[in-house]
Amino acid sequence: MATESHGSTGYIVHHLTPLSTGEGFWTFHLDTLFFSLFLGLVFLSLFRRAAEKATAGVPSGIQNFAELLVEFVDNQVKDSFHGRNPLIAPLALTIFCWIWLMNFMDLMPVDLLPAMGSAIGLTYLRVVPSTDLNATFGMSLTVFALIIFYNLKVKGVYHFGKELLFHPFDSVFLVPFNILLNLVEYIAKPVSLALRLFGNMYAGELIFILIALLPCYVQPFLSFPWAVFHILIITLQAFIFMVLTIVYLSMAHEEH
Repeated sequence: MATESHGSTGYIVHHLTPLSTGEGFWTFHLDTLFFSLFLGLVFLSLFRRAAEKATAGVPSGIQNFAELLVEFVDNQVKDSFHGRNPLIAPLALTIFCWIWLMNFMDLMPVDLLPAMGSAIGLTYLRVVPSTDLNATFGMSLTVFALIIFYNLKVKGVYHFGKELLFHPFDSVFLVPFNILLNLVEYIAKPVSLALRLFGNMYAGELIFILIALLPCYVQPFLSFPWAVFHILIITLQAFIFMVLTIVYLSMAHEEH
């Protein structure tokens, strides 16, 4: 029984260990970088193909799909973003599609790609980039950098600084309290974005791994329903990350 438990633990740890190089701060998760870039190229290739085949006549399947996604994202931007910025809609579309593709990798058979990686000499291989906290924080910190950039660009250094010092309480005596509140608010944005996506996807991946440890005659009765439900989860997580990004950038464009 102890051997079996140790084997199960080793199986889980193996599937949750990234292929990495370097030490300390300069550790690079090679599998996260590879699959993130690969899926980004897949997204760009599909939409470029849709643009090249776009026609005013009867649209192709890929054109219909691309137009549906663009219209969906455009409606979200119109509802949530109240400024004027041509970057927001393309950014929101990229975030939604890229994160959805990353999350979709969680629906691949647990042992398929790691076994293929093992055949070419890769000891570890994690195939879901969004289960890597480094990837989710990388995306959320990029959004945070855009929030600060547009706050400074739209409001200016003076008005942005004044907002930090005198919001929400317009009193000189409460400046330290205002600074503390605003710092917590700004730091919470990238942290919540990163941890929400990471936590949900990590839990989903762990459940798939636990199902894979069950006897083979039990797995289909659990893996298929969970996979169907997980399609909703991966879509919802991509949608939440996109909408919150739009809302945060909309707040950055508001002039007080």
